[in-house]
Amino acid sequence: MAVAGAQPRAPWASKAEESRGRLFPEPDAGSRSAFRRDADRIIHSSAFRRLAYKTQVFSYHEGDHFRTRLTHTLEVVQVARSIARALGLDEDLAEALALAHDLGHPPFAHAGERVLDACMAAYGGFDHNAQSLRVVTRLENRYPDFDGLNLSWETLEGIVKHNGPLTGPLPHAIEVHAERQDLWLWSWPGAEAQVAAIADDIAYDVHDLDDGLRAGLFDIEEFASLPLVGDIIADIRARWPEIDRSRFIHEIGRRVITALIEDVVAETSRRAALTQPTSAEAVRHSGAALVGLSPRLVAAERAIKAFLFPRMYRHPRVMAEMNAAGEVVRDLFHRYMDDTGALPPEWRASVAGRTEGARARRIADFIAGQTDRYALAEHRRLLGSAPVPRADAPVRQGSA
Repeated sequence: MAVAGAQPRAPWASKAEESRGRLFPEPDAGSRSAFRRDADRIIHSSAFRRLAYKTQVFSYHEGDHFRTRLTHTLEVVQVARSIARALGLDEDLAEALALAHDLGHPPFAHAGERVLDACMAAYGGFDHNAQSLRVVTRLENRYPDFDGLNLSWETLEGIVKHNGPLTGPLPHAIEVHAERQDLWLWSWPGAEAQVAAIADDIAYDVHDLDDGLRAGLFDIEEFASLPLVGDIIADIRARWPEIDRSRFIHEIGRRVITALIEDVVAETSRRAALTQPTSAEAVRHSGAALVGLSPRLVAAERAIKAFLFPRMYRHPRVMAEMNAAGEVVRDLFHRYMDDTGALPPEWRASVAGRTEGARARRIADFIAGQTDRYALAEHRRLLGSAPVPRADAPVRQGSA
């Protein structure tokens, strides 16, 4: 199934001209739609720039060929825009949501998040998705009239609910924001947010296979029997029996992404034909996800995740580095809590006179905004070391 070229706007697409607006009203931006303006604001934010030196799986010092949180985000944007274009959705909103989805990640990937959540257990916990909302509504200080980026209601809704309705206890940042603005936490998000969420899964499944291969954590033969991937590998070998390893890896990733995107477009179109949503509001009230993979490729995508979990995310080399990196986050949190004088002057002033819980939240904000290299430098400055181990064997990087 071809997905190239813009489609007529779907009746269930979000419409910038019908946006519920911003928390702080602003005049229109002329030639830019509300959602294009949101995407532009995110791109120009400090939090977005810092993603360049935040870990995806491998720390920045492992090599220049591996994904960072920034390059992962850009790949998510590409997948999200491709799906949105094929379905006739608002590409700018899909892009804005893809750009924002990881803004709240602390340094050192999920290891940093787990440790920071444990440190904040007595103060409401820490959740990177909720922190993304906090970044764009409170922590970015660029405008004279308000804190945050003052994004559209639809963009904030998508950031909060890109994984579906929030029906249980709310993360701290979302609970606090819900007192100021109703983001319909009980409903499904708009279709563009659902697209951004599935684009995230597609991008990291494929690029983690790529990074794991180039790092030498596993080889092609080890996942040649996986559904979807195995058929692609067999076809590449049949067409180019002498293909070099680097091109082989790239061709696998390219084809897997294409297959998953095409399947999302076909399956979502099938669901829309059955349910006939007539508006973005109908998508929110549908009671189930509209955007998704077919059952066959749901199984294939789960098989990729099941393969990667023990061989990459729990690989001894990756675990050793992430455990050490987690110690960096833990040490910094406790040092800042015990001695606020260790904070930079502007952050020191922001915690003065606050309760213990409020002080802890501001310290979590500070740590979550740090890049890997800044956290390591802080650990070295305050504690005299930065315990991030290197691999025992050289990293196999392949060609760019």
